[in-house]
Amino acid sequence: MADMQTLHAAFAARIDAILNALEMEGTLPSETPRGNVTVEPPRDPSHGDLATNAAMVLAKQAKTNPRALAEKIVEHLDRDPDITSTEIAGPGFINMRLSDDAWRRELEAIAALGADYGSSTMGDGRTVNIEYVSANPTGPMHMGHCRGAVVGDALAGLLEFAGHRVVREYYVNDAGGQVDVLARSAHLRYKEALGEDIGEIPEGLYPGDYLKPVGERLQQQFGDAYKDAPESEWLPIFREQAVAAMMDMIREDLALLGIHHDLFSSEAELQAAKKPEAAEAWLREHGFVYDGVLEAPKGKAPPEDWEPVELPLFRSTQFGDDQDRPIKKSNGAWTYFGADLAYHLQKAQGADELIDIWGADHAGTVKRIKAAVAALSEGEGKAIPFDVKLVQMVQLTRNGEPIKMSKRSGNFVTIADMVEEVGKDVVRFTMLTRKPEAQMEFDFAKVVEASKDNPVFYLQYAHARIRSTMRKAGVEPSGKHLDRLGADELALVREAAQFPRVVESAAKAREPHRIAFFLGDLAAAFHSFWNAGNDDPSKRIIQEGDAELSAARLFLADAVGQVIRNGLAILGVEAVEEM
Repeated sequence: MADMQTLHAAFAARIDAILNALEMEGTLPSETPRGNVTVEPPRDPSHGDLATNAAMVLAKQAKTNPRALAEKIVEHLDRDPDITSTEIAGPGFINMRLSDDAWRRELEAIAALGADYGSSTMGDGRTVNIEYVSANPTGPMHMGHCRGAVVGDALAGLLEFAGHRVVREYYVNDAGGQVDVLARSAHLRYKEALGEDIGEIPEGLYPGDYLKPVGERLQQQFGDAYKDAPESEWLPIFREQAVAAMMDMIREDLALLGIHHDLFSSEAELQAAKKPEAAEAWLREHGFVYDGVLEAPKGKAPPEDWEPVELPLFRSTQFGDDQDRPIKKSNGAWTYFGADLAYHLQKAQGADELIDIWGADHAGTVKRIKAAVAALSEGEGKAIPFDVKLVQMVQLTRNGEPIKMSKRSGNFVTIADMVEEVGKDVVRFTMLTRKPEAQMEFDFAKVVEASKDNPVFYLQYAHARIRSTMRKAGVEPSGKHLDRLGADELALVREAAQFPRVVESAAKAREPHRIAFFLGDLAAAFHSFWNAGNDDPSKRIIQEGDAELSAARLFLADAVGQVIRNGLAILGVEAVEEM
């Protein structure tokens, strides 16, 4: 059953077979490239059920005009019993209307394929490394991390459903100055655990109470051995211990959202293994890094203490950046960019494609890191596609009033707080109801509102309605009498049948929010179908005295529920059974 083709795949295969026949008869040259041929619904549903651009994109190779080639394709399409009519539109698009039986068979395919309906082999097992979250290990996960975490995880689920092998990776920034600050903050809490009155947390240290348990564990482990010891003795130990404690906390917070990474890569380990040095050597050898002097800061007078210093620079201007970028600081330490180069080289060695999910505040870095990955991937002897998805921050409100947050002061809304108040599924789905690059407001009151204006409720209510109907029916759903389904029912099938195509287009664009948008449209179509029965009893799903029609409509409702579950599973959201 799992080999059954969905409607869109089947008609794409039929168009392909027609093009094969046109090659055989000499209308098309042999082995004409078909990568740009599409078979999808026309933008205006009144034009038909499916449309293909085959004549438009292949006419040049056929040395004819698109309409002439379209006529040849239509000759073959008109012999297909599942196509009731064809029309050549505009410069050569071919619109097709399908038979009712074609849609009824698609309903059977949804039932037969079940949880596999909509899955694809387009990924062909290629390995995609998706790095997301990668928050500094200095405290609990907060709302500033949430949207990128959900987008990254949903993208991973989408690409797996579309046939890719996915590696979910978290890059632990444990080599910068912020982890030294963390260690000093933990040392203060350690002294507090030893009974010392530490007073107000000094400016520049992390003040949050989340470090108290870390201090207590350090006190239990080391007693008072480091109470008055010089910093040089305890800093490396406390840094390692505090980072480990923070990462345990971060994993627990992410688990509340249903997020689990396959790989945690340490920046400190990367540097200890001399990976940045290896990357620099290769880049120098290929002319991408040279020793040069940075220009003075533009647009204003340089600071009094500014002086030209020779540094190793990456030729990012060669790739459209406004200046070449240093990979090392004047003290010999790696810049964030320099360390990032080596990290991406490491990722490229184990993947066919890289995707990073970043906050929108990192937009200025995108061009140069893409350039660096392009350069480094040459060293691997293969082009490594690399994409950066930018995610805007979320404005938190309650009944329209903003909620303030500040990580450094310790007064922030954590992911744990959020999940406890509104639930994992509400958080995850809401984060996908806007494009990631669009501004978003998360109103704690509105996301739990029981109204059709709340997309989470509206969708979950559609599924709960279906499940409730199935429980109360007293009749088993059956595909034996699908000929009883008329125009209104088949319109709902058409909506559900878009799912496989949406999965492939969303996976191709790397945009999981398209699944959420589709589910919203499907829920609206189902509610409209249901509500028609309130005005006209003959349109209700369960028809007293007509078991065949009831069984057929239940079969349809069950299929719509299956598609909703499949879509929600991609997004990491559970479909509720009752509300």
